[in-house]
Amino acid sequence: MQQGRRNPKTKAQIENLVRNGMNKELRDRLCCRLTFGTAGLRSAMGAGFCYINDLTVIQSTQGMYKYLERCFSDFRQRGFVVGYDTRGQVTSSCSSKRLAKLTAAVLLAKGVPVYLFSKYVPTPFVPYAVRQLKAAAGVMITASHNRKEDNGYKVYWENGAQITSPHDKEILKCIEECVEPWNGSWNENLVDTSPLTRDPLEEISKIYMEDLKKICYHRELNTKTNLKFIHTSFHGVGHDYVQLAFKAFGFKPPIPVPEQKDPDPDFSTVKCPNPEEGECVLELSLRLAEKESARVVVATDPDADRLAVAELQENGRWKVFTGNELAALFGWWMFRSWKANGSREADVKNVYMLATTVSSKILKAIALKEGFHFEETLPGFKWIGSRVKDLLDNGKEVLFAFEESIGFMCGTSVLDKDGVSAAVVIAEMASYLETKNLTLAQQLTEIYEMYGYHISKTSYFLCYEPPTIKRVFEKLRNFDFPKSYPKSCGAYGILHVRDVTTGYDSSQLNKKSVLPASKNSQMITFTFQNGCVATLRTSGTEPKIKYYAEMCARPEQSDKTFLEEQLQKVIEALIENFLEPSKNGLILRSV
Repeated sequence: MQQGRRNPKTKAQIENLVRNGMNKELRDRLCCRLTFGTAGLRSAMGAGFCYINDLTVIQSTQGMYKYLERCFSDFRQRGFVVGYDTRGQVTSSCSSKRLAKLTAAVLLAKGVPVYLFSKYVPTPFVPYAVRQLKAAAGVMITASHNRKEDNGYKVYWENGAQITSPHDKEILKCIEECVEPWNGSWNENLVDTSPLTRDPLEEISKIYMEDLKKICYHRELNTKTNLKFIHTSFHGVGHDYVQLAFKAFGFKPPIPVPEQKDPDPDFSTVKCPNPEEGECVLELSLRLAEKESARVVVATDPDADRLAVAELQENGRWKVFTGNELAALFGWWMFRSWKANGSREADVKNVYMLATTVSSKILKAIALKEGFHFEETLPGFKWIGSRVKDLLDNGKEVLFAFEESIGFMCGTSVLDKDGVSAAVVIAEMASYLETKNLTLAQQLTEIYEMYGYHISKTSYFLCYEPPTIKRVFEKLRNFDFPKSYPKSCGAYGILHVRDVTTGYDSSQLNKKSVLPASKNSQMITFTFQNGCVATLRTSGTEPKIKYYAEMCARPEQSDKTFLEEQLQKVIEALIENFLEPSKNGLILRSV
């Protein structure tokens, strides 16, 4: 097999398993293929058809080529964009850069021009480049904030949004039709010799930073602010780009966390490279902020498409904002800025904001009061990106979109989440609020008091046994008797059930879910009589059952403590009655 000749390390992994009679692991590695989840293909690096390695990346790209050739008669004129992050694994010779070069080689060998970034870039640069360069599609080699063992292959369509069905299914079919590597597919050096290779780095970086200024509203104030900002790039791609973004907004550069500024595929200073995990992984940034007397910390994840924010409070403690809290701030800010800077003729009814269905409904509350539109999509930014493009094509104005897992899209230059733009928008917001003697946390309280408290909690259980996950969800669909959903959860009555996996929604007259059915992933939402909305779903990228719960109160209901207690009780009932962790061997997220 060619893989063995070309990558001795992955060949040795398989030979080792054969020699040691590790049949179960051989089966796991060789008897299934990678499939597209919420973020493209994602898996551990290593040998095997369901892992990320030279061969599976070549096969995926051959399938992509076959499908794109069918979809675009001008594919060879338009070309293809390839970007990569800073991941790598010595034991399998898999680095994102090498996999990007192999991706490019497959296409170059077929005469397709490839825009291959000469250096690691933030994930949002790939969808941005696809639209700017009018390419047919693009791929980013990244596993974002996953553990260091993983890597991935994220595909963007010509519209600059991640692929959704039916493209994903069709590409998988095409991959299966051409699994044998073609001549030239292994030639990673082709990128250095082919006249069809182009490096878009300088051009894209320049116009991205220029475009960013469209959402800068207080440049003069930014140049004068006394606020200091700390930035950590979590050992990933973010440092250079966040520095440039701050410069574009007129800020002094943010102070980088020296130990985490440069790429390190081992993510050696953090337990896991996910800033969403909160204070425990932001330790170095918070200590540096205290030393530098900086009040605000911004953290981009390793591929800089997501953003975490922490702020020092008056009591001397740090507040790490949740994705839903940041979205309330961004939503308020983007609408306020639109109103202050729009022309008189600008129609609020033409304005939209979006969120995934497991995210906070705070934007819905703001939209109801202010008169703009709010829409929900299925989980995953790929659904947001596609919908935003449709709205823009129909002459609508989209100000902001988000998913609760700290993914934000400010403006529409990039139709995907973008931590670089989000970081600098938060900095501008904090600088503006400082002139009003307000902190981000105080402004958040004002938003909740104006539009109603939205108190949410999200967490997850780890489960490495797919049959167990299936059993948990099947029990909910056949609760007291076959084909019946639960009517209550402990002491809490259930008003409505929506099951996006099967397409059922008890709140609709025809009992059909408005969101399209999504058979490949598990997701059930319960609306409780006390106003709590809770969703249980499987992760598209990790072995997790996630839960999302939110109490949405009206503005006059301002007893925050009562709402928090109610939410906690519903979550406890949900875990005990529906997930049954001890019976099912589920491991609660450890902080």
